Amino acid sequence: MVGEAAAAVRIEERAARPVAGIRVAAAEAGIRYQGRPDLCLFELAPDSAVAAVFTRNRFCAAPVVLAREHLAQGQVRYLLINSGNANAGTGASGMQAAKATCDVLAVAGGCRPSQVLPFSTGVIGQDLPLAPFERALPGLLESLEGDAWGAAAKAIMTTDTRPKQCSCTVALSAGEVRVTGIAKGSGMIRPDMATMLAFVATDAQVEPKRLQEMLERAVAPSFNSITVDGDTSTNDACVLVASGASGITPKGEDRARLQQALDAVCYHLAREIVRDGEGATRLVEVRVEGAADIEQARVVAYTIAHSPLVKTALFAADPNWGRILAAVGRAGVPIDLERVRIHLDEVCIVSHGGRDPAYREQDGQRVMDRSSYQIRVELGMGEVATTVLTCDLSYDYVKINAEYRS
Repeated sequence: MVGEAAAAVRIEERAARPVAGIRVAAAEAGIRYQGRPDLCLFELAPDSAVAAVFTRNRFCAAPVVLAREHLAQGQVRYLLINSGNANAGTGASGMQAAKATCDVLAVAGGCRPSQVLPFSTGVIGQDLPLAPFERALPGLLESLEGDAWGAAAKAIMTTDTRPKQCSCTVALSAGEVRVTGIAKGSGMIRPDMATMLAFVATDAQVEPKRLQEMLERAVAPSFNSITVDGDTSTNDACVLVASGASGITPKGEDRARLQQALDAVCYHLAREIVRDGEGATRLVEVRVEGAADIEQARVVAYTIAHSPLVKTALFAADPNWGRILAAVGRAGVPIDLERVRIHLDEVCIVSHGGRDPAYREQDGQRVMDRSSYQIRVELGMGEVATTVLTCDLSYDYVKINAEYRS
């Protein structure tokens, strides 16, 4: 962010500030977890605009299917999210369960079932029990308040070690508006159109079509440019709400400033997801420059980011640069070896088809001992660049996933 637009954005990291027109509540429903919140509710002001992107996994969860259907009908009043049970791979009974949760909330909240967007995250292939929703929803409705985003961030967690949340206040011509977001995700992370779960809201007035465009633009360099383990969840969803409660409709340069604030919130949340990757000890940015097109750049970046050999070297802080070189070479894109250069932060490790003449092992070690750094690949084939955030692969990743259902 540079110039005047940069001065207009104020990031309040790790704090989810209230958004006018939206009330939130969280509760311990006992869906799977005991002694921790696992159900949350967002109440949206009437006439709020809602946009969303969802997983492209063909085995998408029942709530994803239903949320898409309900969103297409407009006039969303509630977002209902549970953790501990994904309600995915559950067939017709899973769809019935998702619909039943919407029905229960519609009766208690005085709305139509189609005005509820349901979301679930957790274990795949288990039936979603309705009783916890029936018990918890009346209390959730009674406890709705503006300043409960932090509680909601905790309620949507599964293997996350900490909640992901932030706010951004942006100064527009007619006054300030806020963008607040929460997200969850730690494993099964290689989003395709969204992240594990993310909920972002602003009090600006934005019409639905433009809001959808803004969301899609924001997720491309953030949630759609991260990977922990290369797995796309059955339940991925990212929702953006514009409550309009500020009465401010951004136009012209103000619209660009609001987009910048949304981009900043989404990027911060995406970065926190990778930083909290299951068992992760390193946050690594894979930057590919000089590609002929974006697809070439992304293929090379993800080949590096998904390589088990590269990821285990990251965990060991082992400057075994041959693993990075090999990943670039097997990415399946045409490259001129003489043009390729590979860096670890400021240290050039590969040039002219082999180890850079000035490279010293201790220089590579110095970089890889850091908790966060960049792998930068210059292809020398064009002008296109992309960035993917990833993490290392540790012993704990295997342990966490081996014991996930126990």
